[in-house]
Amino acid sequence: METIQKAIEFENRKFSFKTTSDRIVAAREAKDLILAINEIYKKKKDAKLMDLMKRLTVIKQKIEKRLKGRPLTAA
Repeated sequence: METIQKAIEFENRKFSFKTTSDRIVAAREAKDLILAINEIYKKKKDAKLMDLMKRLTVIKQKIEKRLKGRPLTAA
């Protein structure tokens, strides 16, 4: 259950990343938490765990979107 506490703490954390490396670390942490919760979910089949994974995935996607930046336009 420590993993779930870490995930909730991660979800409630204020995200103001100053550097790219901060974003990379946060994206990796989110991925690790999602995978760990998935292992618990496989055993328990609790809908709350699935909801938590979905919320973490949204946060991870936002971080990764910011990492990729804007596409260059052909002028």
